[in-house]
Amino acid sequence: MGEFFSFIIFLTVFGGSALAGSVKIINEQNEALVESLGQYKKKLTPGLNFVVPFIDKVVYKETTREKVIDIPPQTCITCDNVSISVDAVVYWRIMDMEKAYYKVENLQSAMVNLVLTQIRSEMGKLELDQTFTARTEINEILLRELDIATDPWGVKVTRVELRDIIPSKAVQDSMELQMAAERRKRAAILTSEGERDSSVNSAEGQAKARVLEAKARKEAAILEAEAQRQAIVLKAEAERQEQVLRAQATAEAMQIVTEKLKSEPNAKEALQFLLAQNYLEMGKTIGSSGSSKVMFMDPRSIVSTLEGMRSVVSSNQNGETTSLNLDLDKIDRHQAG
Repeated sequence: MGEFFSFIIFLTVFGGSALAGSVKIINEQNEALVESLGQYKKKLTPGLNFVVPFIDKVVYKETTREKVIDIPPQTCITCDNVSISVDAVVYWRIMDMEKAYYKVENLQSAMVNLVLTQIRSEMGKLELDQTFTARTEINEILLRELDIATDPWGVKVTRVELRDIIPSKAVQDSMELQMAAERRKRAAILTSEGERDSSVNSAEGQAKARVLEAKARKEAAILEAEAQRQAIVLKAEAERQEQVLRAQATAEAMQIVTEKLKSEPNAKEALQFLLAQNYLEMGKTIGSSGSSKVMFMDPRSIVSTLEGMRSVVSSNQNGETTSLNLDLDKIDRHQAG
């Protein structure tokens, strides 16, 4: 009886472990490979799966999500014989679980070595300056080449990024010297261009200033000439008007004198007195003029002049003439005698 219970217990334990071993649960985005007696049998997908206990065995289980491989720094030689250190990051995912397990022994190690080899190959085709300026092109070339190389392994390379490209210390010092010289060159060029632009602007400003100054002088000369012309015209007009007014006043005065002489016979003595007085005043004025120094006057000429004036006045009184006409030649002869 005891042996029977022991056998039941053995069957229960064995059946329970066998049942537990036959159930396989695969998580989402994961897959597993099953071998039966050492031979590939099937692939387990996410969810509940059953296998034959003690015969089927899960030999490989991996995720199908995108993974990242950090490529360590490595020394590369460019085509111009410059030593640089390069590292990178590779993004990849397993597309075919069977190939990833059966086509290569160690997938990740194989990926790392393949990327290192490909980076050395591409860097050896470029010069030092191109490695800094053509980073995007290098990433595209590496992605294309690695994707083709890893296709037999059931792997899809989705992205390759070069992270750091570091030249040796001596090369860095040379590059710094070169950049410093380049900056000095650019600074000198900018300074010379600034001085040139300043000189051009200054010359243009001086030329415009001279043109404006010449135009101003021209306009000033024109205005001054116009003002002088108008002043001369106005002065001539004033002198002409003054002469006309004087002539009119003289004519009116002569007419008044003539009418008085005709109407009043005794007025000729008063006229003679006035003429004599004016004559003497004229001599006084000439004598006191600043441009006159000495004036000689013959007293006898005064009497002769007065007599001539009296005869002129007498002829006007008798109606023989209608105007006063002083005979200057006669007066000069009397003054000279």
